[in-house]
Amino acid sequence: MRYALDLIVVAVFVLIGRATHEEGFAWSGTLQALWPFVVALLAGWLAARALRLPLTTPRAGGVVWPVTLVLGMGLRALSGQGTALPFMIVATLVLGAGLLGWRLIGTLLGRGAIPSDPES
Repeated sequence: MRYALDLIVVAVFVLIGRATHEEGFAWSGTLQALWPFVVALLAGWLAARALRLPLTTPRAGGVVWPVTLVLGMGLRALSGQGTALPFMIVATLVLGAGLLGWRLIGTLLGRGAIPSDPES
């Protein structure tokens, strides 16, 4: 569930961005916009795991979010996709709200609200 929530945040971010810019939802364009952030999200999960942070905690979100943002932007730049300042600001806010948000809500609702990592 924890992985799915992060993937949903990233996918919704990309889909809203494409809709906002009237780029449509063609598979090729959507996957082109999505892959840098999915790869970066995987790196964020690995970083949180390396720090032994349970993925459902806000502390883990504090690692996953910046790794996803910075690496995702870097991969976009390397692949010739846009990284304009307004986009970076929106990405920072939306990914932060999403990747931290569900973790904070889970914390506020109590430990049982979102399944925790089995190894934590």
